[in-house]
Amino acid sequence: MRIFIAGGTGAVGIRMVPLLVAAGHEVYGSTRHDAGLEALAQMGATGIVMDPLDAQSVQDAVAKAEPEVVVHQLTALGSLSGNLRKWDQDFAMTNRLRTEGTDHLLAAARAAEVRRFVAQSFGGGWAHERTGGWVKDETAPLITDPGKEARGTLAAIRHLESAVTAATDPSTSSGHRVEGVVLRYGNFYGPGNATSREGALGEMLRKGKMPVVGGGTGVWSFVHIDDVASATVAALDRGAPGIYHIVDDEPAPVNQWIPLLAEEVGGRNPMRLPAWFARPLIGEFGVALMTSVRGSSNAKAKRELGWTPSYATWREGFRTGIG
Repeated sequence: MRIFIAGGTGAVGIRMVPLLVAAGHEVYGSTRHDAGLEALAQMGATGIVMDPLDAQSVQDAVAKAEPEVVVHQLTALGSLSGNLRKWDQDFAMTNRLRTEGTDHLLAAARAAEVRRFVAQSFGGGWAHERTGGWVKDETAPLITDPGKEARGTLAAIRHLESAVTAATDPSTSSGHRVEGVVLRYGNFYGPGNATSREGALGEMLRKGKMPVVGGGTGVWSFVHIDDVASATVAALDRGAPGIYHIVDDEPAPVNQWIPLLAEEVGGRNPMRLPAWFARPLIGEFGVALMTSVRGSSNAKAKRELGWTPSYATWREGFRTGIG
């Protein structure tokens, strides 16, 4: 296939490109700067400089590639502050890429008569409704209000998912029908990510700066970055249009994964803080991340995409694949 990866030099893109090239596909990847062209060429792909927030630039890039499939991996997560009270501020550019960038890419995909459009969303836990069971499948609703710190980010996720899945329905989208697939990735870990030995989270745990708040009952879902890439490749030609959770087999309570990760990165035994004490420091959203968020089930992705994570659980991955 001819495949266009918007965000070809990002965390997922650089892992997808070699897999696709090795499988014989013709790969085009976007980069925001000329410097990325050489990196894509070295991986066997054709680089195209593109401004994802400029509609004409996106139109021109997709038209040049003439792809059968477009993969939306546009984010701007390289400079997160780690301050949970500033969540929407940290994600401001990523949220524009999930709204404006998604709209530009979908318009370009329809114009180029692309068959399939695969987009990155989030399924690591905090966006789910925080009632009922602790593990949610794709039919469960997203939360109505995640807290003031994350309202803009949730709105951007909702926009992306609605736009991409609606593209499949010719009665609700203009022009060419596109098979819209949304992949809700879990929390990344592995080399080059915040959750790694050298990443920001690993550093916080080594310094004893990440406590377990309340009972630590909030449930997160993780996925190794290499498994993100393999699942995305599987979604290029498998599975019906719709939403899929790309996570490992074991949703993880905070009170289990933080101590184990701290041990693996050489950190101290994490402090335990009551929620009332932590709330002024990390906000209501931060307390929810620690105590009430829900995890995700990967059953649909395994069943319909034929995908199985190489790191079945975070327990194994934190020990052998964290980097």
